[in-house]
Amino acid sequence: MAFPERFSNLPEYAFPRLRGLLDSHAPGGEAIAMTIGEPRHAMPDFVGPVLAQSLAEFGKYPANDGTPELLAAISAWLKMRYRADVAPDRIMALNGTREGLFNAAIALCPEAKNGQKPVILIPNPFYQVYAVAAATVGAEAVFVPAAEETGFLPDYASLPPEVLDRAAIAYLCSPANPQGAVASRGYLSALLTLAEKHDFIIFADECYSELWRTAPPPGALEVANDEGHDPERVVVFHSLSKRSNLPGLRSGFCAGGRECVRRIRQLRAYAGAPLPLPIQRVSERAWADEAHVVENRRLYAEKYAIAEEVFAGVNSFRLPDAGFFLWLPVEDGEAAALKLWRETGVRVLPGAYLSRDVNGENPGKGYIRVALVAPKEETQRGLILLRDCLYK
Repeated sequence: MAFPERFSNLPEYAFPRLRGLLDSHAPGGEAIAMTIGEPRHAMPDFVGPVLAQSLAEFGKYPANDGTPELLAAISAWLKMRYRADVAPDRIMALNGTREGLFNAAIALCPEAKNGQKPVILIPNPFYQVYAVAAATVGAEAVFVPAAEETGFLPDYASLPPEVLDRAAIAYLCSPANPQGAVASRGYLSALLTLAEKHDFIIFADECYSELWRTAPPPGALEVANDEGHDPERVVVFHSLSKRSNLPGLRSGFCAGGRECVRRIRQLRAYAGAPLPLPIQRVSERAWADEAHVVENRRLYAEKYAIAEEVFAGVNSFRLPDAGFFLWLPVEDGEAAALKLWRETGVRVLPGAYLSRDVNGENPGKGYIRVALVAPKEETQRGLILLRDCLYK
């Protein structure tokens, strides 16, 4: 039996790999999970009533692109949040952003670029769907370190011109998962200019955009709009998972230039799974409401403060600019995660599981990722155990 080779070199996914590392060892205390980025704050109180009111719509086929009401709500949110006028026909509703980040590459990556195999640029470490998308379309994935010396963001401009000339798509996650770094307006402006010079599209994964610590992160569409860049140069991806504590709703959207979105819509009409209408009704309400988002940020701010207090005096510690992950330096991420589990019961993710080896180097090897999603008391207890185990 023949199978495709393009996925044969995929490493084991992060969480099965973590289970293989830890589960044969007994925890050193009551288990505290700080691994997966699954929000655990209360979902908005309007979700149940809106869902109940629209239950009968499970009996209808949903609109593939998104209902007019949902697209209008997203358009209004983009205007409010980023001062960007994005018409509904430049927006596509998604089953969360993971499927969008994957399918957009299929819809928009050409078979060849300047007569050669196309390149997809990926920050390293990264959200793992980026690499699978590159493999699916037969592109060469070029992993670019997003390390401390580059502000935990990829320095795509440092790549050789011959690589950039083959680039079709560049993924960017800001605020970054796992490091929590935010791309400044200057960074985004320079990346847009680079994309225009070398003719590639930026896929801006902005799923953590509303979980900021001191100031709202700028967005790629915002900068493109303000500076007059071609709107086809960028596609942004947003989700209700983190913003609204609705990871199980599987609801998000992408927005970009009219032609890019037309092509994404066209492919999705054949191969996509539209959001059920009751889910779209809840999503419409969520994008139109900011009160629950403000409260969500307040709860994360309390946990930022806890982390800052617990790690006071640990010179290597830095708070993230946004998001809900700590990216903590250690000598070896796997060894630290195993030691922490065996001695305390705290479960964290080795940074290397989110990165790829390039020329024998893995930029995530010397880190662990710690999710600040549990209630305050549990978060505090886990961080104290972690500090005392690894940093004293």
